[in-house]
Order: sequence, then structure tokens, then C-alpha cells
Amino acid sequence: MRRTRRHILTGLGALALAGCGGDLIESAAPAMRPARNPAFDAWLAEFRARAPANGIGEATLERGLRDAAFLPGVIERDRSQAEFTRTLEDYLALVATEARIAEGRRLRRRHADLLSGIEARHGVPPEVVTAIWGVESRYGTRMGDIPVVAATATLAFEGRRGAFFERQLLAALRILEARETTADRLVGSWAGAMGHTQFIPTSYAAYAVDFTGDGRRDVWGADPADALASAAAYLERMGWRRGQPWGMEVQAPAGLDGGRRRQRPVADWRAAGVTRAGGGALPDRGAAALIRPEGTRGPAFLAFANFEVLARYNNAVNYVIGVGHLADRIAGGGPLVGAFPPDTFGLTLADRKTLQRRLAAAGFEPGPADGVLGSATRAAIEGYQRAEGLAVTGTPSPALLARLAG
Repeated sequence: MRRTRRHILTGLGALALAGCGGDLIESAAPAMRPARNPAFDAWLAEFRARAPANGIGEATLERGLRDAAFLPGVIERDRSQAEFTRTLEDYLALVATEARIAEGRRLRRRHADLLSGIEARHGVPPEVVTAIWGVESRYGTRMGDIPVVAATATLAFEGRRGAFFERQLLAALRILEARETTADRLVGSWAGAMGHTQFIPTSYAAYAVDFTGDGRRDVWGADPADALASAAAYLERMGWRRGQPWGMEVQAPAGLDGGRRRQRPVADWRAAGVTRAGGGALPDRGAAALIRPEGTRGPAFLAFANFEVLARYNNAVNYVIGVGHLADRIAGGGPLVGAFPPDTFGLTLADRKTLQRRLAAAGFEPGPADGVLGSATRAAIEGYQRAEGLAVTGTPSPALLARLAG
């Protein structure tokens, strides 16, 4: 449930769910191919010897561990560092595209009865459940195909978060023990997050539900019912408040301090000059925090109690705003009103998209023209600089953008 970016989606150990984001989930090939590692083999043998004491039967161990192997790509992903800082603007450009919004609206209509039933049972509105689905796995099209047992075993062996991932490995084997799925279907992201809404194995054990009533909690199959209901059940358990928003975009005086932990009554924010983005009075939905992810130059948000409930899915501010904003757009809301400032290179999102289009026109492949500057764009810039006899830095700039226009 992940890529070159700063940890927008952070800290598996601090999260109940491993929300990795469908745009960032790796495929098993080629980077995730197994490699011979005698030390891993020895660790796995030792793990297998003590697994029965944790309730895992011999038949399950045989099925589950038969093809377990060391995956060096998993370790690389766990240790990778970002090449570019991902701002909220970048994150929204990835997860709340017009295509993602349109598909979310279509799927909300298609699954209207299912989503209404989930809301009736768990209290989470259809657009929020659909948005989580969209962010986590691109509506089930990017669920990952890496064997969960191999991925969690690799990370447990590696040791940096060994105890955490050994718990995930045991939980994955218990899924097989309970015959809720088969070993060949027990696949997910590089960190073991599974299915339409990217549950890690321990969260699956604690919170997944059998919404269809067929006796299995199937978060992997073509039918998303159990996965979507499980996401809603999790939020309900975390304290989701029925009928309340996650937050909303606001306009705030430039000098007004905010902070995620500084909650104040809405009356105080009104008195301080905070209004709804685009105008209008603030609704009183209880205490709220003023959040300014890009500082005073970018959009501002009031975060209500359900903001922190969503944060239990993934604690990153960008993730919560990404899900919340996508949910608002799926429900018919418009784009953000507040403008984002230029990035550290002096480029706006429109500039970055233009830069990518011009690099592509010049014969260098920067990836999609989404305005998000990742490793492909950096390689394209380097290629252009090398071909033009310029200093090879891989760094975008207004000067480079202007040069490409010629």
C-alpha cells in the first residue's frame, strides 16, 4: 500500500494501516526478483522452527513458505531516499487528477448500493470510502503483485524494523491458516500492504470485515465490497464522526498562526478572520485546527475531528488532505481556490508541466507531463544538458524552461 519522493506516506511502524498509494506500488518484476541469500535462508529456517508456537500449522508453513525468498528490491525501497521533495501540490497532482476524479465519480455511481450499505453500517460516506480506494490502489488497478510472505520475511530478516515485520509475516501466515485466501493470491505492495484499500496483515486481522457474508474477508478479489467495507470499519473503530466533514479549505489572514495540534473553537477562527475559501461563513463542526501545508503563501485548511481519524489510516498531512480533497471532488466539489507558490526552483505547476512537454518534444523522455518532477524528469534534464554542452545538474529552472522554448 509506494518511487521517488519524500515520505508523504510515512512510518509503517506508526500506522495501523500501510497506506502506500497506488501510484507508488511496485510491481514484482524486474526490481523485485528474488536473490540467493544464505543468511536469509538460515533466518527463515529458524523462523519456521518457532512459527508453530505462534499458532501456525505445518501444512500452512509448507504452503506459505515454499516459495519465500529474499527480495533485495524490497530492502532498496525501504531504504530509499527522495530525489525531490514532494509538496502538497505535487501530491495532489498525483492522486487527485481530473481522470482520478472522473473515475471516482463513475465508480461511486456504479457501486451506489454497496457504498450506501457501507455508510449505513459504518457511518463513513461513499465519497470518503471511494477516495481511499482511489488513493490506495487507483480503484483496484494497482494493488501490487509482490508475494506478501516473501516481502515481510525479507523485511523481518533485514532487521531495521524486524519485530514489526515478523508480526506481519505471522499475520500473513494466519490468513493462509484461516483459508481466507490462497498463497498465490496473497500479494501486495513492497511492504506487505494488500488489496483494494492496502491493509497490512495485522490490520487485516484486526479490522477486515466480511461484508458480503460469504465466510471470507476477501480484500484481493475483483469484487471490492469486503475491502471497501473494511476501510470504513477501520475508520469507524478509530472514531469517525457520522455526518461530519474531514475539513475544508479556508482563507486566513497571512499572519495567523496555525498548527495541527492547535485546535480552537470555530468561533475563535471566525473572530480571527478565517472564512470559507471562495467566501461564506464557517460552519461549526466542533474544534478545528488551521493547517497551512505550504506556509502562508499556499492554501489553508481547517481540520476537524475526522481529519485525525483519517490520519490513523496514514499520518501524513498530505495523505489526509489528498483523500479529503479527492472525496470532496468525487462528491461534486470544485478545485482548490488557493494558489500554490512557485517551488524551490522558481517554477509553478504549469511551468513544470510545460518543462516536461518541451523535454519530450526535444526527444528526451521525462515521463508524463504531470508537473511532478521525479527521477525520469531529472534524467531527461540531464540528457538535454549533456546534449547541449551545458553543466549536467539535472536541476530544473526558469532559464532551462526558456531555453527549451527556443
